[in-house]
Amino acid sequence: MPNPRRNPEIIWRIERRRRDEVLRALEAGEDVGDSGTVLLIEKGTMHQLNLVGGMIWERCDGTRDPAQIAAELAVEFAVERGELQADVDEFVKDLTARGWLLDA
Repeated sequence: MPNPRRNPEIIWRIERRRRDEVLRALEAGEDVGDSGTVLLIEKGTMHQLNLVGGMIWERCDGTRDPAQIAAELAVEFAVERGELQADVDEFVKDLTARGWLLDA
């Protein structure tokens, strides 16, 4: 799979305070799956990405392939890369289909 890169037409920002809150909740064992930490604005519509989606999005800069992204996140979350690889691949495929990510 090629190195995905963010579509430059998508406006985005990291909600840093929200991400810090989500990380604290995660450390406390709370479910944070639906908590948005990154905002995307595409054609006037806002979308939120959850913590993992936001972390994948941040890394989609055209310099890493999905395997490298999964490896980085595996270190960040102290899990095996294989546990994250399918999620990264699915996320990249979905956002590429939406036109939010482009092949580098």
